[in-house]
Amino acid sequence: MTLLSTAQHLARDTRRNPRAHIVPIMLSAVLAAGAIALVAYLLWPTYTTVPASDPSRLPVSVGGTLFNVPTAAVRMKVQRHSGPQERVDLSFLYPSLEAPAAPKHYSADTVEDKVQPIDRIFVSIAAHHDSMAPEVRIRTIYPRYLDAAAATDDGLTSRAFRDGSPYAGEDLFSASEPALTARCTRDTSTPGMCLSERRIDGADLTFRFPRSWLAQWRDIANAMERLAAQMHSAKG
Repeated sequence: MTLLSTAQHLARDTRRNPRAHIVPIMLSAVLAAGAIALVAYLLWPTYTTVPASDPSRLPVSVGGTLFNVPTAAVRMKVQRHSGPQERVDLSFLYPSLEAPAAPKHYSADTVEDKVQPIDRIFVSIAAHHDSMAPEVRIRTIYPRYLDAAAATDDGLTSRAFRDGSPYAGEDLFSASEPALTARCTRDTSTPGMCLSERRIDGADLTFRFPRSWLAQWRDIANAMERLAAQMHSAKG
């Protein structure tokens, strides 16, 4: 009865004043909007999300093996995502082993600044797909092409690859404590570079660094060991 009498009252008021019904309708609309806003506020999540495109470290799976790599160390933008990948290329400042800052942009006036000593160690992580393991190659393939003569300096042994072999112009360096094996090109018009490999489960890690760093070969051997441990550990 109350609702009917209210409707009749509004109808009489509307006949006397056609605009009289606008006020209660607007009031009802304001109250409804306020109620909706209150409900939305109460139900809206209060946590803060970190953009998935910019975490400090990326969990990646290479060859079915989990690695945890610093985002800033990834050299190629297309590889800068978590999840399974066929290959990831990284670089780290040496000797700090920190991820490098964003690359500088060069102009014609500063192009000469590009020619600078290499100050970083490069690391590639790639699925090996059951290819020959690095230690097997060192033990069975390399000796076929090495000269018999060997030289040892400060615990580091070097042997040259024979001319005409697949590795002509390179030398093989090895040490036992700490363990190090590196195949290095010789200095020519460009500085020589070294390559050192190791296998971790389904992935091969390839380290590249300047040959001149072998003057402190123990430091570079320990640096590679630390990088491998930091990127692949029981804790992830």
